[in-house]
Amino acid sequence: MFRVIARHVRKFRQDQRGAALVEMTLVAPLMLFLSAGVFEFGNLIHDRLLMEAGLTDAARFAARCNSQLYTDAGLTINCANVASNVAVFGNTKGTGTARISGWNAQTPNVTVTIGTNCHDAVVSGVTQYRSVTPQVCSVRADGTYAYSGVGMLALLNIGPITLTGFHEERLIRF
Repeated sequence: MFRVIARHVRKFRQDQRGAALVEMTLVAPLMLFLSAGVFEFGNLIHDRLLMEAGLTDAARFAARCNSQLYTDAGLTINCANVASNVAVFGNTKGTGTARISGWNAQTPNVTVTIGTNCHDAVVSGVTQYRSVTPQVCSVRADGTYAYSGVGMLALLNIGPITLTGFHEERLIRF
């Protein structure tokens, strides 16, 4: 009886069939878990880059908005609202699909502050900013986005992530 069992054990040790299946069964869940994590992180970075691009576009638009040409033509533009539309939708009308799903200009996800942060161009005889005006003002576009993701972070019990960003531009108004 022991000889039969010993013979089967020796045969089992020497047989390589099924070894790849066992190894794959052990490694596959880990590899799938890591691949899903890489995908989730890439998606998070992609949304962050889209948000930053929108805030950059909004600040650039607001820095040049409402110039003397508009005023002379009798046109008025609410630069902050239009810049928020540029940030979220990529156009001044605020139509179409948002750059990031769930990001909108109506809730305080995007705020554009125009010309409230001003600095003296020359302080105590030292030029701080190159300018033809005595003060240099800036435009700031701030934004937040509640990242929902594809669920990998929730599986790891990592709470909701809020992406934040800003971009500042020098107020140009020519």
